[in-house]
Formats: sequence, C-alpha cells, structure tokens
Amino acid sequence: MPVNGPRRAVLSTAALTLAFGVLVLPESAYAAKPVGSDKGASTDQQGGGDETGIYAAARIQYSGAVAKGGSGNVASSDVNWTPPPCWYAPYLGAKDFKKKMSKDIASAKDAPGMTGHAGAAIGEMERHYEDDYGWTDTPGYKDYNVEKDGEGMFWAGVENPDEPDYLKRKSCTDLPFWVENGEAPPPQYEEAITPEMLAALAYQHMELPDTEVTLAPEAITKVNLPTWAWLDDAAFDEVQATAAINVPGFNIEATTTATPKSLTLDPGTEDATTIPANGECPIVDGRIGEPYAKGKADETPPCGIVYGRSSNGGTFPLKASLTWEISWTGTGQAGPVGLPDGTIEAVQDITVQEAQAVNR
Repeated sequence: MPVNGPRRAVLSTAALTLAFGVLVLPESAYAAKPVGSDKGASTDQQGGGDETGIYAAARIQYSGAVAKGGSGNVASSDVNWTPPPCWYAPYLGAKDFKKKMSKDIASAKDAPGMTGHAGAAIGEMERHYEDDYGWTDTPGYKDYNVEKDGEGMFWAGVENPDEPDYLKRKSCTDLPFWVENGEAPPPQYEEAITPEMLAALAYQHMELPDTEVTLAPEAITKVNLPTWAWLDDAAFDEVQATAAINVPGFNIEATTTATPKSLTLDPGTEDATTIPANGECPIVDGRIGEPYAKGKADETPPCGIVYGRSSNGGTFPLKASLTWEISWTGTGQAGPVGLPDGTIEAVQDITVQEAQAVNR
C-alpha cells in the first residue's frame, strides 16, 4: 500500500497497542507517580525520564492543601463520582519526541521475540511518525513533525496511580498525537486533560483538617445526661487545592475549594438520641453547635447526644462526619462549579456511666 494511501488499519488495534506498550508505556513519564508535598507547597506528580535526559514537559503541579503522597483524606459523598483513571496530556515537543521514539523503536526492533504481529506493528508505528502514514481518523506525521517544533506538542496517555481498577488505569492507550499550541485536542480524545479533570484530581489529593468534636462532658458522660457537641471556629476556614499543567502553549489549571457545611453525629449505639433527631447539626451563625457553659445544665444543646444506657465499663464509638461543600474554578471558567460534597470522619471513644443517686 502506498505511504499516503487510504487511511485504514492493516494491523489490529491490539497489535498496535502492544507495540506502543513495548516502546513507551512502561516509562515513568507515562505514570503520574506521587513524589510527596507539604501543605502549601508545589508538587510535581507526573515526571520522569530516561538515560537520554529527556523529561516529560507537562507535569501536574499540586499546591495548597494537598496530601504528601497519594490520595488525600476527603471522600466524595457521591459513590458514583470518581476522578479520571487516566488522561492524555502534553508530553514532548517534536524534536524531543523524535529522539525518544527513534531510540525506543530501534531498541524494540533489536529485542528478542519481536516478530509476527508485534514486529509488524512496530514497523507500522515507525511509518506513522516518519512517513506520514495514518489510520482512520488518526493522521500520520512526516519526520515526527520536526518542521513544526515549537508550534505544538505530542500528547500521550498518563495513568492515575491512585486508580484501583487496573484496566481503567491502563485504558488511555492511543498513540501520542500532535496538538498545536493554544488549540484543543481532537474531539475523539475524550480523555484529554481539561480544567474539570484537574479539579477532580485536586479534589482527590485534597487534605482537609481532621474532624475533632469538642464534647461536654468530655469522654465520660452519664446516662440520660445531654452531651453537648460543637466544633472549634478554626474548622470553618475554607480549604483550597490547585492542580495545574503549565508549559509553553498549554496552560491549564483548576482550584478546588472546600467549605464546611454540616456535622453528622452517630452515637455508636441504638440506645441513644441525637440532637437534632436526624443527627445532622447545620452551620448556624458561622458555627456548628454551641460550647457548653456553666449554668446550661438544664438546657437542651443545639447539637448533641443523650445516651440511654451505660457502656458497661467499655466505650461507644462516637463517629463524627463533617460534610464539606466542594466547588472549583479554572481556566476558561466564568464562575464556581459544584462538585459532590466531601466528608471527613473521625471516631471518638465515649464512656457512658449510670447516674448514681444518693438517698439520705
């Protein structure tokens, strides 16, 4: 078939994917490996390179309230919502891409057992980038687009290391494709990185303050005695995390913001009553609950628990869940966009004793 003949696949997609995997997928440039961060510091989560010194140009940088490694501590209230398992992002300019791919292709050709479909697929891939040979809606490139070096970048698949589903994590297997500076990726690449996807990744790595409820009485309470519960004012500061890709020609970023919304109490036993009855204490006048003060013993707390029986020398696991309202803003976005609420849970051991009556 002529080099510039009809654009149709002569080998199976599986064979091409295998060849691509042999060449580049194992490289660390294609895996967003966390390297850690400190709160308020910038973090590169995608990086890497090889002995040639060529590095992936576009690294997702995390800043603000982000975890030191891996996922953060906030869980989405929507069980069906998940961050992207993989995505396509700017990888290398034309000259660097040619240097990297030429080396990988030459190495793959010399590898033992690279015959049959896999060997043929490597040859087809070489034609794809060197001889302007394409498939279906995927155009080929003459000499790796070197004449356009500086005018765009090749984009490639990146795995989300925090995605537990192996097949989903490995699903961005299309060959690297060219995108002009300032232009959107071709529409067939639905997994190409967007501000909304960056917002989801910032959400995934967000580190929110621990939920520690103040109780009165503290740790040890009495049967049928209202236990007051409230949160310290410091818990109501909004928290932000930013994820960004900033390279010449492609600057995409998003900031995810979390704001405290309500506190839900689970007493740890069915023999207890929550106040309010549904166990959800909303924010009122900028706070959740009310601190106990001397003289309020006969009052009903706005947020609290009444235990109906003792813990018999043990404890009840009081679970406090703080719900955070999540939104994001990003490149090209006019205003905040909502994401599913997030929750932080903490368990405190509560001892409940029988009230002792004294007869005189």
